[in-house]
Amino acid sequence: MADTAPASPLVPATVATTVKVEGRDGATVGQVHSVMVEKRSGHVTHAVLSLGGFLGMGKSFYPVPFDLLGYDPVRDVYVVTIDKRVLEGGPSWANNAPVFDQAYADRVASYYGAGRQG
Repeated sequence: MADTAPASPLVPATVATTVKVEGRDGATVGQVHSVMVEKRSGHVTHAVLSLGGFLGMGKSFYPVPFDLLGYDPVRDVYVVTIDKRVLEGGPSWANNAPVFDQAYADRVASYYGAGRQG
């Protein structure tokens, strides 16, 4: 019997170089670890930010709708438009990433008050 479960509409893409993320106040928040790409359109729907940690240990990962990031080309950084405390209270993981399916994308969007992602 064939598996009829729908495939996730999103695919992760790990970022090859470090891209810094700052808050609106200019304080370092973390880095873009990866992005989630909608398979059909090729549009980036989410950025997965890595926060904390030391020498690669103890990092936590926070998915955010990509629309919540602005890019500053002069300083080559992304600026997150939400408060760091809101970010740290949102969906996240430290060790095992969740299945990033449409239900999880909708949960992330709901937390941030964003429209349906993906």
